[in-house]
Amino acid sequence: MNVLTRAASLAIALCLPLGFQAAQSATVVDGKALSDQAQGKNWLAYGRNFYEQRYSPLTQINTDSVKRLGLAWNMPLPHDRSLLGTPLVVDGVMYFSGSWSVTRAVEARTGKLLWEYDPKSIEHAGDRLRISWDSNRGLAYWKGTVVICTIDGRLIALDARTGKVRWSTQTTDPSKAVYISGHPKAFRGLVLIGNGGTEFGASRGYVSAYHITSGKLAWRWYVVPGNPADGFEDPSQEMAAKTWTGEWWKFGGGGNVWNGITYDPEFNQILLGTGNGSPWNRKVRSPGGGDNLFLCSIVALDADTGKYKWHYQTVPGETWDYNSSMDIVLADLDIEGKKVKAALHAPKNGFFYVLDRSNGKLLKADKFAKVNWATGVDLKTGRPIEVQGARYEDGEEVIWPGPLGAHNWHAMSYSPRTGWVYIPKQELPAKFNDTEVRMIDWRSPYFGMDTAVDMGLGGDVPTGIASSSLIAWDPIQQKQMWEVAQPEFWNAGTMVTAGDVVFQGGISGEFAAYHAKTGEKLWSVNVGSGISAPPITYEIDGRQYVSLLVGFGGAGVSLAGGTALSRYGWSYRAQVRQLYTFALDARNPMPKVGDPVVPKPIVPPDFRVNPELAAKGEALWKNACVICHGAGAVSGGYAPDLRASPIFASPDALKSVVVGGLKVPNGMPRYTDMTDADLNALQHYVRQQAAVVTTTKPGTSEPAPPDRAGVR
Repeated sequence: MNVLTRAASLAIALCLPLGFQAAQSATVVDGKALSDQAQGKNWLAYGRNFYEQRYSPLTQINTDSVKRLGLAWNMPLPHDRSLLGTPLVVDGVMYFSGSWSVTRAVEARTGKLLWEYDPKSIEHAGDRLRISWDSNRGLAYWKGTVVICTIDGRLIALDARTGKVRWSTQTTDPSKAVYISGHPKAFRGLVLIGNGGTEFGASRGYVSAYHITSGKLAWRWYVVPGNPADGFEDPSQEMAAKTWTGEWWKFGGGGNVWNGITYDPEFNQILLGTGNGSPWNRKVRSPGGGDNLFLCSIVALDADTGKYKWHYQTVPGETWDYNSSMDIVLADLDIEGKKVKAALHAPKNGFFYVLDRSNGKLLKADKFAKVNWATGVDLKTGRPIEVQGARYEDGEEVIWPGPLGAHNWHAMSYSPRTGWVYIPKQELPAKFNDTEVRMIDWRSPYFGMDTAVDMGLGGDVPTGIASSSLIAWDPIQQKQMWEVAQPEFWNAGTMVTAGDVVFQGGISGEFAAYHAKTGEKLWSVNVGSGISAPPITYEIDGRQYVSLLVGFGGAGVSLAGGTALSRYGWSYRAQVRQLYTFALDARNPMPKVGDPVVPKPIVPPDFRVNPELAAKGEALWKNACVICHGAGAVSGGYAPDLRASPIFASPDALKSVVVGGLKVPNGMPRYTDMTDADLNALQHYVRQQAAVVTTTKPGTSEPAPPDRAGVR
């Protein structure tokens, strides 16, 4: 599929059928449309509307009829890799962003391509590509304008009819190692975006609001305070500075808002789910302790001015990467006979929170997953009741949940019919060890992940250590109502409908429908590859459709990787990514996307691993390679599994890729400061891992031995 130039996009738009152009003007996507919870024809925003419930009032597909679902159409996406986003549907046209934020508009009834726009993210990222993933979680729509964001920190407005660029603005400092993988939020003629990158430099989190018509900055709010000697941007920063110690500003502080942004129309406020500390370990960034506001918080800002209104901090003095950047869902609840405008939140730390969003008061909080860092939350003070030693005071501690969280960015949904929230839960611990904590050199030549604490990210993630499930959670009773077990971790996002059907995909490639009240599986189909994205539903001419992007990705795939994920065979480029759309009584055959492939490690019989070089190579791997190629050199499928790559047989070939940038167009950064000695150490480490780590045959637990035939 060729990328259309701007001129070609415009030419196609001028030739579009009148029906398409007319459809564009039928629905005015503004505050009124995005506040309408009754309409189900369109999917107008990330969570369908302002309320982020991912609940559709459509009922044609219900608990009785769902078994008749079949494939209506599919769109192969051969140039894409990680597909994590939520498509939008406006009057029969679907808009979605893929790898590197390439954005497309298609006919939602047929999948016919209408236009495509490539923001050239790799080219714009330059050397910052070292900290870039290709993934993007979605886009925004407002009055005929589609707004996308890019991994290199740009916000771009496109004409919804043509894909032509209206404006583009750089929202981040190009000299900083920060990026955008999330989705923008449109409201009141503004569009809001944050960024990520807490682990890759002295990062100070902030959010920025821009005028949709012009791209000009309206306001900006910083999550953590800067150097007091420079003054404070507003009173909230001065207030927060009292909760920090040492010279935190030299480390940035963190708090990056990379997900979890909700506009609350009833109080005209923005609710931000803020990030973790920079670095993770509080002993380094704030050595005298302190709550470190506004890390790991829900913060309410005035939507027009960006001024601070209130906050609730889920993890004071965060030190485990427990950011609160997960969904913030708006719902009306009846709590003890009182109608409450509530905010529902299930962050990484394993507790489910219910807040009164008029003032931020905590109403409910309880564990929804395995948690051992705290025994509970004190409802009077709002503070967690921490377990002594959980902050790895003695240098090492196994903590549940680990940095990937009990719930990550994978979307949860809420049904006002059942009153329950449907959460993709995961269980995966981490061993925190800071016995050799050092002050961090944020100008590390490899732009590595330096968190000031070791979680064993260099080691393989084996099968059986983690689990996941789809759970139904009653936010009022703080009680699990049902649970459906799923394999391993990295559980996909959810959607629920008035037909009492919950849809969710999974690691195994199964896309399934469950009964919202019982958890009974009602229908499923195997889409031929792992699923990370959440589904959507919409209606055209009285027919309901369900759409899903399929492209296994996210940090759990790229960074954690390991045997736990690689055994499914969703290897790099092995399966063609797809956009699937299903409808009742549709009969199209499922496409052949590619067989599962488990990489076979190469162990040359004449190669002898030098343990000292392998140890040096492991340190380099953790710093520069793990983020894409996986823990323990076992890829989860985001990037090639280097244990099985012949490139290590040729020092020149290896150098041409790592140092020379031969694969930059594919998203592989160049490391011009890597020496020949470094590359040799990496070779010894990868060869060591190839010899000691086994993989499994797809769909089984049977080991597949490494290839000892060598490289020829």
